[in-house]
This record gives sequence, structure tokens and C-alpha cells, in this order.
Amino acid sequence: MHRRGLPLALVFLCLLAGCSPRDFLTRRLAADLIAASPSFKTVQEFWLRIGVISNKEYLSPEYLVLQHAGWISGTPAKCPPAVVPPPCWDVVLTPIGVETFRDLIASSDVSKQYFRVSTARRELVTITGISKNANLADVDFTWKWVPLNEVGDALYAGGVQYKSSVAFKHYDDGWRVVEGSSPVKNVQDLEDALKNPEPAQ
Repeated sequence: MHRRGLPLALVFLCLLAGCSPRDFLTRRLAADLIAASPSFKTVQEFWLRIGVISNKEYLSPEYLVLQHAGWISGTPAKCPPAVVPPPCWDVVLTPIGVETFRDLIASSDVSKQYFRVSTARRELVTITGISKNANLADVDFTWKWVPLNEVGDALYAGGVQYKSSVAFKHYDDGWRVVEGSSPVKNVQDLEDALKNPEPAQ
């Protein structure tokens, strides 16, 4: 009886002391806080440039995907003074490309030669570990890109998972994800954690 009553007594004492569920950094709380954070919810965007572009840009992985899908085509072109070294390519949307990108381009960007397209959002897969030290903690987690449209599906095919690690700090109202530049030295905020993730094994 004693042992069964102990957890209940601890919960009662915690309620008297004004504890909240956010005072206990569980994997579920960590997952909820990461998934709800502005940095994690930021949508991935792809910037597409048509017109004359450098050979390096034309042969980049993203542009090769668009070429393979038949959405863009390029013809050799004279490089403008600001673009070196040659060769350069005059890139246009193919008829299929126009059809694909039509609803993805903001109406204000239709006449431009450089525009952005929202392609994917992040999805948290799992929390893989939590390491606490006083009022600080490091949380390891895996995540993946979820395509928002046909372009995102082409650029983020395969459902590759990434691993990242982010700092948490305990405040008077409970645990929070460290966002933006951290006042604590050697602490990685969520924005930095998501910039250069490693592929999960």
C-alpha cells in the first residue's frame, strides 16, 4: 500500500507547489514543443530563376531535377558581364513546367524571372534522447521533409530522415525550446540545429 501511495503523494505535493506539466521534460513534451516552434514550422522554399543563368546553377542538383521532370529547358547563351565563367544558359519553363508552376507562383511574381515556390514542411519523426543538466537539456530528434506539392515531391523524394539536436531551458513556467540567439554559451538553438542536419542512420 505504501509504495502505491507514494506516486500519488508526489503528484499531490507537486500540485501544492504549483508544478505544471511543462516542469517535466518528457519525450512527448519535447516533441510537442519542437513541432510547435516557429523555426520548425518554417516552410522550405525553392527559388527558381529563369532567363540567363550560370552553368554552375544550371547543373545544380535542384535544376537537374527540374530538367529531368521536363519542367525547364535551356539553350546556350552569352553570359552577362556579372555572370562568369561561361558557358551560360537561357532557361525557360516548358509547357509542362508552366502548367506545374502556374498555381505555385504568387500573382505578384508572375512577370518576374526569379521567384520562390513553397515546396515542403518538416515533420517530426521521433525524439531519440534527452540529456539534462540542471535547468538545461539537450534533446536529440529525427525529422523529415513532407512535400507540399508536385515540385516538393520531386525535390524531396525518398523520405530521407535527418537527425538534429536542440537545447531546452527550464524557466519559471516550465521547459522551453531555445529559439534565436541563446543567452547561454555553447547552446544550440533550434534554427541552428535545423540548418545543417545529418542524415539519420
